[in-house]
Amino acid sequence: MLSKEDQRRFEQITRHLRESDPKFFARLDHRARARRGRWLMLLTIVLWASLPAMTVLAGRLAGAICAVVLAVNAALMWRFRRRWL
Repeated sequence: MLSKEDQRRFEQITRHLRESDPKFFARLDHRARARRGRWLMLLTIVLWASLPAMTVLAGRLAGAICAVVLAVNAALMWRFRRRWL
């Protein structure tokens, strides 16, 4: 956790970087969003793949809850797909 003074200084540096080199700043921002999207996609695939085993081992109710959560996750990923591309 940064102190208030350090946080203020960091925001100044970030603002200066954004103003002085917008192409570099946009490239860094795009990489962070893409990395987050890849991890989220990987997590979704692993959870969908484990759904049958979870249903067998934990029961139908747990499988149904997991399926609903994953369906909502898939809908949100589809809705906000532009952020991760």
